[in-house]
Amino acid sequence: MSNIEKKTVSVEGMHCAACVTRVEKALSSVEGINSAAVNLLSNSAQIFFDPSIVKDKQIKKAVESAGYKVSFDNVELSYMKNTQLIDMRKRFLWSLGLALPVFVFAMGHMLPFRLWFDGFANWQQTFFIFRGMTFSNFIQLILTTPIQFIIAFPFYRDAWKSLKAKSASMDVLVVLGTSAAYFYSLFSLIYPYINTSYHGEVFFETSAILLTFIFLGKYLEEVTKGRTSEAIKKLIELRPNTATVIRENKEVEIPIDDVKNDDICLIHPGDSVPVDGIVTEGQSYVNEAMITGESIAVFKEKDSELIGGTINENGFLKMKATRIGKDTTLNQIIKMVEEAQTSKLPIQKLADKISAIFVPVVVLASILTFTIWFALFQTGVISSTILPDGVSMFLFAFLTGITVLVISCPCALGLATPTAIMVGTGLGASDGILIRSGTALEVARQVDVVLLDKTGTITEGKPVVTDIVSFNDFQNNQLLQIASSMEKGSEHSIAKAIVSKSEELQIELKDIDNFIAHPGKGIESSVEGTLYYFGNRKIAEDSNVSISEEISSKMEKLENDGKTVMILFSKDSILGLIAIADTIKQTSKEAIQELLKLGLSVVMVSGDNIRSATSIAKEVGIEEIHAEVVPSEKVDVVKKYQAKNQKVLFVGDGVNDSPALAQSDVGIAIGSGSDVAIEAGDIVLIKDDLKDAVTAIDLSKKTIRKVKLGLFWALIYNVIGIPIAAGILFIPFGFLLPAEIAGLAMALSSVSVVLNALLLKRYKNPFYSR
Repeated sequence: MSNIEKKTVSVEGMHCAACVTRVEKALSSVEGINSAAVNLLSNSAQIFFDPSIVKDKQIKKAVESAGYKVSFDNVELSYMKNTQLIDMRKRFLWSLGLALPVFVFAMGHMLPFRLWFDGFANWQQTFFIFRGMTFSNFIQLILTTPIQFIIAFPFYRDAWKSLKAKSASMDVLVVLGTSAAYFYSLFSLIYPYINTSYHGEVFFETSAILLTFIFLGKYLEEVTKGRTSEAIKKLIELRPNTATVIRENKEVEIPIDDVKNDDICLIHPGDSVPVDGIVTEGQSYVNEAMITGESIAVFKEKDSELIGGTINENGFLKMKATRIGKDTTLNQIIKMVEEAQTSKLPIQKLADKISAIFVPVVVLASILTFTIWFALFQTGVISSTILPDGVSMFLFAFLTGITVLVISCPCALGLATPTAIMVGTGLGASDGILIRSGTALEVARQVDVVLLDKTGTITEGKPVVTDIVSFNDFQNNQLLQIASSMEKGSEHSIAKAIVSKSEELQIELKDIDNFIAHPGKGIESSVEGTLYYFGNRKIAEDSNVSISEEISSKMEKLENDGKTVMILFSKDSILGLIAIADTIKQTSKEAIQELLKLGLSVVMVSGDNIRSATSIAKEVGIEEIHAEVVPSEKVDVVKKYQAKNQKVLFVGDGVNDSPALAQSDVGIAIGSGSDVAIEAGDIVLIKDDLKDAVTAIDLSKKTIRKVKLGLFWALIYNVIGIPIAAGILFIPFGFLLPAEIAGLAMALSSVSVVLNALLLKRYKNPFYSR
């Protein structure tokens, strides 16, 4: 089976949804690329490919064949510096400076300084070129030409690239509309030299003002788009540039990229923690709000873990670096958020299909608009007497056709989804909720059943030994010594609790042989030549060891108190019991009650015995329980609910939960859990707080609501705007939409979609007020 890798690259030059479709189509056509998701907002593409087949040069060739530039380095710089914004601002200001005089000369006869204007208008015969041409029209030609062909050159360039790639984008509509107005006006100036009886109308101001409005709209669009990525910008800005380390017994300040694992870093009050590490000396409070969303500073001392990018508040700390570069928590968070913001929602497929045919349909609508109006006037079906003064039948039909071209906006369709995703995932990241894909964001709102792992999810996951019961003349310390010796290499929370108890009592552990693990049941190994078994009831049953009524009664009593009971036995007899208890997290009950209020079925899944699991479930308000479930059976539990056509959300934290996280419709991994579980989770909770699972569901609902609203406005704008541009209101109400206003409306429609997404920033966490 081929190894599929994921890569994110920057794509320059995209302007609308049609551009996105074109780049995706070009990338997907490359052999070895499984899929590609292009994001208009972040100007990036996420590519899933087989590295044994696909190399960077093939990706570059595919993107360039579609008419765009690609960059493989510093993808995240597209968030930090919006060159498109700077470019559009310059083009708008230059265009405005030239378009205003065009407007004055075109409409001067309607302005208060008409006498001043007429003085210039009468000066027509000074040079040969002005014969038959007013000074006003000549100035309009001179001023409009640089707007049309120099300032607006990117539209022509991108339209040509689009047509070469056998597709059409917004640039094609802008070029067709403005060029038609410009060249018709130019024809009306020149043709009278050939045919003196011809009197055509000149409207250079339509082209000039239209392009100026488009540049204004594009500039405002870039401003609002920039605001949607504020969350990830803040994360990127958290990364320190330098670190103070000990090198050759001296304090040295070095670039952050030069820090190595095991370097000793010095962190003074007010400094940022340079990379992830462990405190080796000192005490302080560290502000982790920017990473976890937790507002209260966390006390750190020797052996405490530190996260790169957090702020040391008051004390001096020495830290040993444990994760550097791309492996730091902060860089992993940035990577997760970037990938989520580049991914696509299933709901976007409809918009993509519409965008693929949008421009050809609009061009056809423009041609039909011109043809129908001109035919109606020519045949006398509609009298030309209803036309405004000075407007011919041809000019009226021509202008309505142009207006249809310039009012149509495929950009809004392409922005509705990514803008909402970017704001929604950014809000999640600021609260310590990492949503790793657009699919997870969409599906989370649709879940019917929430399955909660017990240990580490509902409970703290830090159990302690509460009871040791010995039988057959075995001593408690002897029982604990054997059990701890068997468990000393395990990462399981129960094993750690037992070993920790031995360390507390300073019990020396023994070497073991012939270790065998029985997942979900227990372990077996030899200690000093004797074979022992340690685990729950299942391993005793599998080993055909009889549990007497007296021992069973003691086990039930402990289990009814919510404790997990482990049995130590040999082939001959049961030697003793060790009971472990885990405390329920303070926020678990409140979170579960909120899930129930949302109308969701909440189910607890645990490998623990039924009595202990029931005790915990009762305390937090869960009625449905699956207990004594081995890891492989957790997947079966998920499938059981999915077989009922129910969407399942699974929340877990351990290695044992990874298969269930992967099988569920949405898997939520507790951030303090294992790396395997986090990798399997669609959503990661950094704060290790079950309330954040509720927030993730709520945020999903609010974000998708904004996506749908954005798509609705984008569609309804075109559905209503195009008929109005075509002149549907002219006969009943005498209203004809000017092409300039249509162009402004087109540009502002994208702005309105982005602003709709930005309103999501007012989102209120169901548990905390922002």
